[in-house]
Amino acid sequence: MRVLVVLALLCAGARSMGESADGTLTWLEDNRGRFAGIADLIWEHAELGYLETESSALLQSTLADNGFEVSGGVAGLPTAFVATFGEGEPVIGVLAEFDALPGISQDARPVRRVIEGKESGHACGHHLFGAGSVAAAIATKRWMEANDVKGTLKLFGTPAEEGGSGKVYMVRAGLFDDVDAALHWHPSDRNAANAATSLANKSAKFRFGGISSHAAAAPHRGRSALDGVEAMNFMVNLMREHVPQETRIHYVITGGGAAPNVVPNKAEVYYYVRHPDAAQLLEIWDRIVAAGEAAAKGTGTVFSMEVMHGNHSLLPNEALSEVMHRNLSRVGGVSYSADERRFADTIGASLVGRGDVGGFESMIQPRKLQAGKGSTDVGDVSWTVPTTGLNTATWVPGTAAHSWQAIAAGGTSIGHKGMMVAAKTLALTVQELMGSPELLRRAQDEFDQRRGPEFEYEALLGDREPPLDYRL
Repeated sequence: MRVLVVLALLCAGARSMGESADGTLTWLEDNRGRFAGIADLIWEHAELGYLETESSALLQSTLADNGFEVSGGVAGLPTAFVATFGEGEPVIGVLAEFDALPGISQDARPVRRVIEGKESGHACGHHLFGAGSVAAAIATKRWMEANDVKGTLKLFGTPAEEGGSGKVYMVRAGLFDDVDAALHWHPSDRNAANAATSLANKSAKFRFGGISSHAAAAPHRGRSALDGVEAMNFMVNLMREHVPQETRIHYVITGGGAAPNVVPNKAEVYYYVRHPDAAQLLEIWDRIVAAGEAAAKGTGTVFSMEVMHGNHSLLPNEALSEVMHRNLSRVGGVSYSADERRFADTIGASLVGRGDVGGFESMIQPRKLQAGKGSTDVGDVSWTVPTTGLNTATWVPGTAAHSWQAIAAGGTSIGHKGMMVAAKTLALTVQELMGSPELLRRAQDEFDQRRGPEFEYEALLGDREPPLDYRL
C-alpha cells in the first residue's frame, strides 16, 4: 500500500493562474508526508553504491509519473539517470544521491540497536538527499508550468557517492556540459549554505602476491603477501610526519590470509588519500605507490594496484551561495515537537565531543567560506559547471556523519523535516536562477576566475571503467 501511495502523482497539476514562491513552499509542505514515504522506502532498502536498483527505480518512476523525461543507465552506470523537464536556456541542474554505507545498520530509535540481518544503512542520509531533491524538482516543474517559465530543469540521479565516484563518470561522459548552474544539498546536524571547499581524494586497492608454505615446517620456502602489506603500511605511516598537515591518509586491510600456519600468498590493503589541492594529492599518491613497490621488493612479493575512485575538491561559488543562503534564511530551520525533543535528548546523551550545539536545528548558520574536511564527487561537477550547495539539520545537533545516530534520526520525522527545508530552499533557488541571467553571468565569471584560464579537467581516477562491483 505504501508503494502505491508514494508513486501517486503528488498533486502534479499546475495552477492555471500561476504560482508564487509562497505557493511552492505551501505545496511542498502539503506533500511532506508523500516525500517522507519515498525517503523511508530508500532508508529501508539501504542499497550500496552501484547496487541501488530499487532506490533508483523509485525515484525515476516518481519523476516520470510527474511529467519528467527520464533517461536511465546513463554514463554506463545502471542506476544513474537524468530526468529533464522544459526546453531552452537556462539549464539548471539539481543533484540527487541515494546510496547507503556498508557495515552499519540501526533501527529508527534513539538507542543503539542493530537491525539483524541488515549489513548496511543510510549513515550519510542519502535517502533524504534523493527524495528531497526529487521533491524540489517536482515543485519547480509545477511552478514553471504555472508561470510559463522557459528553461530546462535537470535532476541528476547520481549513484555510488560513497567511494564509487558516480558523478565523475557522468562528468566524464559530458552530461553536465550544457548546464548553467548545479545545486546540491546534504544531510547534516545544522543548517548552512556556505561556499565550501573539500579535500580532493584518490583511492586504490594495493595487492601483494607471495608464495604459500607451511609457516612452521618450511617458512623459508614461503614469501608472505601479508608482509608486503605490513611493510607498505609501516612506510606510509612514517610518511605522516613528512606530508603537508592538511593531508589525510587512511586504510583498511581487506585480505591477509586465512590461517596462521599458512604463509599467505595473497593480501590486500585499501587506501584513501586526501588533500585540498589535486596536484599535491597526486604527488603524495606517487610516494604511497612507491612505498608499495618498495615493500614488494623488500619482501620478495609481487605488487599491483587498482585505482578505485578519485574526486576533485569542491570549487566554491560565492555568487550562487549568496542566493542559496538568502533562500535558506527565508525557509528557516527545524522546530522539534515534544516527542522529537525527547528523541533528540536521548540521542544527544550518546554523542561524544558534542560541544555546545543547543538549538542548532532551528538556527541558520552565518554564511562564510568553509574549508571542508571530507570529500565528495560533487567536486568534479563543481570544476565543470558553477555549483553550490547547502546542509540542513536532518540529524540531532552534534551528530557525526557515518554514525548509527545519523541513521536513527534519518529514519524519523526529524530527518523528514530537515529534508523539506532542503527541498524548499532548492526550489526557491532554482526559481531565482531561472529568472536571473545576470546572476548566472556573475556565477560563470567567478567560476572562470577560480578555475583559471589554463585549467583543463582530468578525472583523478583516470580512464578506468566504473567499478560496478566495488561493494560486492
